[in-house]
Amino acid sequence: MSDIRERGLERECTFTAVRSSGPGGQNVNKVATKVELAFHVSHSELLTEDEKLIISEKLASKINEDGYLKISDSSSRSQATNRENVLDKFYDTIEKALIKPKKRKPTKIPKAVKEKIKVHKIKTSEKKANRRAYKGDLY
Repeated sequence: MSDIRERGLERECTFTAVRSSGPGGQNVNKVATKVELAFHVSHSELLTEDEKLIISEKLASKINEDGYLKISDSSSRSQATNRENVLDKFYDTIEKALIKPKKRKPTKIPKAVKEKIKVHKIKTSEKKANRRAYKGDLY
């Protein structure tokens, strides 16, 4: 899904700048540098229905009850930098959600490994058998 960035999903995003507790010293009390991105998954016109369904399932923990995918960033003192960072996070999150997992190919256990397991079991069995008291003529 490398074309997801070229679709221009940021047009459907709502950006909000708020005061943050991030870096900036006294600056954080005066300037709204934290950027929050809100994206309504089901109302998107640039995503297919299948993509919306996949995103809704895989990112259910990040989507609130109103259907908005919310991502925020406050790592920088600059609002513009935080806006770029939050957009990168958004696209990375969407791209990771849309990656189809590879189907697992079942493999056989090699004969050498099976033989090694068998030998180990026999050794363990003999070791435990030797621990038992001898129940022959002595008792």
